[in-house]
Amino acid sequence: MADTKKKASAKKKTAHLKKLVIVESPSKADTIKKYLGSGYEVKASVGHLIDLPRSRMGVNLETFEPDYIVMRDKSKVMKDLRDAAKNASEIILASDPDREGEAIAYHIRNHMNEKVLSKIKNRVVPIRRIKFEEITQPAVLEAINHPIEIDTRLVNAQQSRRVIDRLFGYQLSPLLWKKVKSKLSAGRVQSVALRIICEREDEIDKFVPVEYWEIKGHFKSKKHALIGELSKIGGKKAEIPNQETADRIEKETLAGKSSIGNIAVRQQSRKALPPFITSTLQQAANNILGYSSIRTMMIAQELYEGINLGSTRTGLITYMRTDSTRVSPIAMEAVRKYITDNFDKGFLPDTPNFYANKKSAQDAHEAIRASDVALHPDKIKSYLTPDQYKLYNLIWRRFVASQMTPSQTETYTIEIENGDKLFTASDSHTVFEGYQAVYQFSKTKKEKMLPRDLKKGDELTVTKIDKDQKFTEPPPRYTDASLVKTMEELGIGRPSTYAPTIFTLTKRYYIMKSGKSLTPTELGRVVNKLLVDNFPDLINVGFTAKMEDELDEVEEGGKEWKGVVRHFYEPFTHVLTKAYEQIDNLKGSFDEETEFVCEKCGKKMLKKLGRFGYFLACSGWPDCRNAKPLPLGRCPKCETGQVVKKKGGRGKYFYGCSTYPECDFATFLEPSKESCPNDGSVLFNKREKGETKLICLKEGCGYEKPAE
Repeated sequence: MADTKKKASAKKKTAHLKKLVIVESPSKADTIKKYLGSGYEVKASVGHLIDLPRSRMGVNLETFEPDYIVMRDKSKVMKDLRDAAKNASEIILASDPDREGEAIAYHIRNHMNEKVLSKIKNRVVPIRRIKFEEITQPAVLEAINHPIEIDTRLVNAQQSRRVIDRLFGYQLSPLLWKKVKSKLSAGRVQSVALRIICEREDEIDKFVPVEYWEIKGHFKSKKHALIGELSKIGGKKAEIPNQETADRIEKETLAGKSSIGNIAVRQQSRKALPPFITSTLQQAANNILGYSSIRTMMIAQELYEGINLGSTRTGLITYMRTDSTRVSPIAMEAVRKYITDNFDKGFLPDTPNFYANKKSAQDAHEAIRASDVALHPDKIKSYLTPDQYKLYNLIWRRFVASQMTPSQTETYTIEIENGDKLFTASDSHTVFEGYQAVYQFSKTKKEKMLPRDLKKGDELTVTKIDKDQKFTEPPPRYTDASLVKTMEELGIGRPSTYAPTIFTLTKRYYIMKSGKSLTPTELGRVVNKLLVDNFPDLINVGFTAKMEDELDEVEEGGKEWKGVVRHFYEPFTHVLTKAYEQIDNLKGSFDEETEFVCEKCGKKMLKKLGRFGYFLACSGWPDCRNAKPLPLGRCPKCETGQVVKKKGGRGKYFYGCSTYPECDFATFLEPSKESCPNDGSVLFNKREKGETKLICLKEGCGYEKPAE
């Protein structure tokens, strides 16, 4: 009887308790609150709460056991969650559906069991794990009704990556501090990415342009005029190395007889692209919208976590960290119905389009797609920021297009024969739009249609020859898009690491962005050389890719995580010890005496390499701590001050006079290393119509010359 009363009393006490749902971000919490009733309380962990300590290694170097702590800046968040857990009937862990999210759930569960739930008497508070690919009401409610166990394989995969990255960074970075400069860093993936960028820059530096010429002929028949490009000489690809050859070909062509050769019509079918995965989304957003990888992922996170659409808040896209092109059957059915309802017959294939995944794809998540295909971007544009609209529009269109029929184009080619020379002219036009009715972001030039009534053998007259001198171009510098594509192809990093890697390299000033191009700084090249010279087997594409594969095997349950860590660490520590003994001390080796004198103490100023590039510092340091930007040349306005690099609004750099505010000269053009022969002021680089010129900005001078 007493037991029955006790149980009834306990039941009465828990009747008013709420279920506590813990997610990662506040905006995600706001969205989910709208879907769950008053019986739920939703709170955010704001990312990781428990991690390795920042002030020390935090890893046992013999057992590789991590020493996790509640992060100092998250102690208040953890206390708030503990307080909420004390008064909860159930704890539901709803962190993101990936390795990091699984680790967050794992650490919160262990902490709550130890610090809170073990001290609650007379009732049991269950802890459950849920996952959902999209933050919509049906998806969240479905997950709530079907909780799962925490996946220890995912947790171990995260732990192994975290521990290896900690061992790598916390043991290699001090070497850079000691030998090069304080506050530098090295990372397992970032160091290889830096090597790729530096090697491309080396290729550009060593590149020697090769001259070649292009020739076009203007031809006329009785009714028509057309232009053909010289494509073959003697049946082989036309190669014109110099003006002498070009002049000879011009003379021969004008003297020779011309006639129509073969006429060909070719139909071409182009299939739709698969829906986005993380890497292709970052590439498309960079190429089409000009967004950096980190900016793309931040906007995608907002779209995933939920946007207020009037009276409702909903997640607009599925989870944005994925390497799978898979689409759920429900979403597939919805998009096919949308195409049927909104497009004419012929735009929907008879069967769904399926796309192959790459070998390393985990297939744990769907492709990145619109959560509800009925939410056309233009329909909800007023609720989105410009950035959100542009990215959602890109994702929505790619998803819909991926389930449409191919586009059809027709190419019409006319060959013009002149002795042993063959000129070709062609045009191309779309016969059927197919998927391009939805996904077409490139600007297509309207080609002038060639005449369709010419026949083989028709005689032509040569009216003019155009000769154009060209030079081969060096390989292009990497952009966010091309670097992500290269990293993916080489197997370096995974979807969650591409954007942070580029961001870290920029933040450390190892690389700079000029437009879209990624250029290594002097500091980046020095750090890269030191690492590559002394750790060729670690700062290595093959090694890093193999390591990623082994870490994936941990996630799949094929390898034990500590074994993978040991396999990395034993050779690593041997090479590290050897490097400490052999690497020359590079500190101060970049210092260079200048003619500038310190205005505070009268000693010579040194040109020094800092974290953000070169600057001037007094040689009397530490007694005199005078430092200032490096002068880049005489100011073209006042002719007494020096042009220096300055930081403007929103982190943008510009160049201004060192005597400001006395002289207000300012420009975004980059100074060169050359001076104007007229007034001695520095010349600036100006790109115009595809060519770079050096120009003088002194009013009334007008001096300019081609840049070398």
